[in-house]
Amino acid sequence: MGRANIGWYAVGTEIRTFITLKEITEFLTDQLDQYRILFEDYSQWLGSLLRSCEETHKNDDWYQKSAALQKNLRGPPKKASDRAAGKKGGKGKKVESSVWFQSGNVLISSTEQGQAEVLFEAIEKIGDKIQDMEKFKATVQQLERIGLGKNVNYILYIEDDIPRKIVLRAKSGLPEEEAFKFATELSVPAVYSDFGNK
Repeated sequence: MGRANIGWYAVGTEIRTFITLKEITEFLTDQLDQYRILFEDYSQWLGSLLRSCEETHKNDDWYQKSAALQKNLRGPPKKASDRAAGKKGGKGKKVESSVWFQSGNVLISSTEQGQAEVLFEAIEKIGDKIQDMEKFKATVQQLERIGLGKNVNYILYIEDDIPRKIVLRAKSGLPEEEAFKFATELSVPAVYSDFGNK
């Protein structure tokens, strides 16, 4: 099955320069859309695999656990609360099942169970990336709302396909103090006191 050929190439770690925060938001939206497609594709692939294994493996422990886990997959997480609600007991150390054998630094399996395990692992990692990217996007949108420098370039550090840091650099020819001005308003709630009626 030639899965996940969705027309994008991820390098894992890279540095990209953007002219505006809106450009970063558009980039993140595109990346999130691609990860959601991949999440859905792998989820469907897993469902097909489990349905095809049902007849021959329905009494096997691995199949019953996999089918139960697969039923709980509803789609990529959209918010931190969705992700937290879906996890029970947090992350533990992954214990490799006996369907794997080691050859050098590579684990190899030739079973449906092995295939199901890698699909579950990929789906979980993609879900985590979607979660992290959503948080970063929300932060960028907040920076955009408070009017972070319009005269700067944004250098985005991307690690494991997830944006982690932003470096602000003044556009050439501008003094740094001009580039980093915030366009914000300060509002303080008024407190009224009636000193005359004591």
